[in-house]
Formats: sequence, structure tokens, C-alpha cells
Amino acid sequence: MVEGQEYITVVIPRRGINDEGKGKKHALYRLISAAETEYVWMMDDDVSFKTSSLSDRLQHPTTQVSSGTPQAVGSQTAMLLDNDLIILPLRMESENENPSLLERLQIAEYAAIQQLTIEAAQRGKAVMCSGANLIVRRDRWLESYKDLHPEIPSGDDMFLLESFKGRGLKIAVLDDPRFEAIVRPHTSWCAFFRQRMRWAGKAPKYTDRDILLCGAIMLMTNLLQLFCPLVLLAKFPIEYRLIKKRDASVSLFTALLLEILYPFYTIISIVGGIFLRKW
Repeated sequence: MVEGQEYITVVIPRRGINDEGKGKKHALYRLISAAETEYVWMMDDDVSFKTSSLSDRLQHPTTQVSSGTPQAVGSQTAMLLDNDLIILPLRMESENENPSLLERLQIAEYAAIQQLTIEAAQRGKAVMCSGANLIVRRDRWLESYKDLHPEIPSGDDMFLLESFKGRGLKIAVLDDPRFEAIVRPHTSWCAFFRQRMRWAGKAPKYTDRDILLCGAIMLMTNLLQLFCPLVLLAKFPIEYRLIKKRDASVSLFTALLLEILYPFYTIISIVGGIFLRKW
């Protein structure tokens, strides 16, 4: 790929969109279909970046970015764009100088999830990705649209990952702070559990072996911890390493409290997601 000859389009579906009554996935389909570039960079409309502009990340002079705007791809990015899907990093940060306990717990959990996402993908066993910050080959995304379960409002990213893996497409990860998007934690328990129920509600639709195995291990270890709290002694060092490797600011107390509470809200999320179908 020659610098300046390939372009990427930023695609930002707006939060709460009800595109022709068909939701976010249809909005993505419309935006990605309209793109005229080989790649699209999918972002949520509420993410932010540490760098001042998109051009700082792409290392190429660009104009202001808006949804659906083509941007020139710099040489370092171009090196990765022989892949079909590129998982980009995310970090959760509170806007509050003194985050609440709920926010701190979410930040710790998100750090563990992100580190697991990165490490699994680096080993060729991708089990998670987020449409909040993701680069994908446009034609491949359109080919996979039928696999995204339009009947389920959320999950376009995970079902896309499953589809790409099932088709043997090339998946890479770019763990570069310049490409790291910032997301915000929920500030209410209701919003927090609604999100977790949406995540859990999609689980019965997953078919990828790596994703199912990862989910089964997490579920079994949390159930074991409920019946035998000593399991925490074996589980905590592993998850604490994931947390600290991704976000060194998380305290030992917060990480430990998260591990103690995790089995309880995992069960609540699963029950709510599967039986109440909180998609």
C-alpha cells in the first residue's frame, strides 16, 4: 500500500439512532455502503482521543473529521491495512476528578476486558472487539452484514468478529496509544446493568469456539467462586495482572472488590439478559 493512495472513511453512527425504524445495524449498513474507500474506521459518537486530531494518529495532513469523511492513511497505518479487521485499543476514564465506586469498578473491569481482548487477538484467538474503535475492510463488512443478526439491536461488533473468523479473514490488533479511544463509565447502576444484560442476552447466538470457550471459563470460575470463595485466591492474581497491565492507576482495593462482587453481578446480568432479553 502506497502512502497517500489509499483512504479510510470514518463512520460514526449516532447514539440512539433509529435508522428508518431498523436501528444501529441498518445505519451502519447505510453509512458503510455509501463509503467509497477500501476501509472504514468505525467509532462511537461519544468516544474521544488523547491526540488532538485524527491526522496525529494517521500521520498525514487532513481536514476536520466528520461522519463519512475520507481521510488519507499514513505510512504506519498503511502497514496494517492488508488485514480485513483491525482491533484498536480502548480505555475507560471518568470525567469526574473523584470517580464514584461504580465508576472505579467499571474502569477496573474494562481494563481487564481490554487486555484480554488485545492478548487473545495477538495470539490469533480473538474473542472480543468493540465497534467503538474498529477498522474494517468495507467490502468484507458488507459481505458479513447477513451474519450480524439484524433482529438483535446490538452486537454488530461481536457478530462481525464471528463472521470474519468463520470465513478465515485476516484479523489484526494495533495496540498503539495513539489509536486508543477513551470511553466513559456509566454513572448509575441501572444503566450499568442494562448494558451488561444486553451483552449477556447475545451469548446464546454466539457460535465461535474461542468465544464460547472464553465465556464458559469465565462463567464457571465465577460460579465456583460463589460456592467456594477460595477460588478467588487462584483467580485474582491472573485478573489483577490483566488490569494493571492495561491501567496502572487501578488500586489493589478496587481490583479486589471487583473480584469479590463480580460473580454476583455476572449472575444478575445473565439472568436478566437471557430471560428478560435486555438487548
